[in-house]
Amino acid sequence: MEFNWGILVTIFIINVVFVTLSTLRMLLTMKGYQSVAPLIAMIETAIYVIGLGLVLDNLDNAINIVVYAVGFGVGIFAGMKIEDKLALGHTLVTTILPENGWEIAEKIRSKGYGVTISQAHGREGVRFVLEILTSRSNERNLYKLISDIEPKAFVVSYEPKYINGGFWTKRMKTNKVQVKKNPKVSPFTEG
Repeated sequence: MEFNWGILVTIFIINVVFVTLSTLRMLLTMKGYQSVAPLIAMIETAIYVIGLGLVLDNLDNAINIVVYAVGFGVGIFAGMKIEDKLALGHTLVTTILPENGWEIAEKIRSKGYGVTISQAHGREGVRFVLEILTSRSNERNLYKLISDIEPKAFVVSYEPKYINGGFWTKRMKTNKVQVKKNPKVSPFTEG
């Protein structure tokens, strides 16, 4: 079986780029970045047509199809890694503490986080529930802070789709104003 390395490498690269853009577009769409996602979709579609055309023109070689599939998988992985590095959006971190909830909330607030605290009753008695909103770019720092303060804390997080009112809305509006005045300021950093 004869390999055309130029075609194989081209198919692989085109599919990695296509699927990476596709993954980013989907993630940006889900996070509400409506102005960027359509632009990525246009580029993605053009690349897709070229890549698929190359594979369809060379169906006589099964290796081309395998390379296309491998490029697809690598593209998904690359898209997820890029999105993880961009860390767009926010995360709501719910932290359940067995004791000292008020003191721990104040320690976390002193680091610039907005914290809402409430009491709850678990199987083993009174617990404190902290709701902490943070940018995804600062999420790991928050986890480390919580772990350093209270290693027994139960922590779960999720990405909210809609945020309105409170501490963070004011901070996000301030960041947007700073970005308009100084484009070098990122809207995704802590205020």
